[in-house]
Amino acid sequence: MKTIITSTGNQLSSIFDLRFGRASWFCLYDDQSGEVSFVENENINAQSGAGTKTVEKVVELGVQKVISGDFGPKAKELLEKFNIQMVLLQNDNNTVQHIINQLKS
Repeated sequence: MKTIITSTGNQLSSIFDLRFGRASWFCLYDDQSGEVSFVENENINAQSGAGTKTVEKVVELGVQKVISGDFGPKAKELLEKFNIQMVLLQNDNNTVQHIINQLKS
């Protein structure tokens, strides 16, 4: 399963980003292969619709789960429409690596 984790940077040591549509980066983690890659969020500075544009990217990447701290109502509705699981985390002190380690266990 492919999972996106919202991130403040493009490294495993980067801190988890509580924002979805305006997160700086997305960590793409594939639990089948163990592959990890980072995708820069091109919608971070969008005037409007950052969440819905980001959902389009999530669908394009073939993601089944998104881990973030918040989802706007429109983004949430679209993610539900595409049957993409949303996981809310409120601790913004976690690193991306820590979250991946939790997913593995």
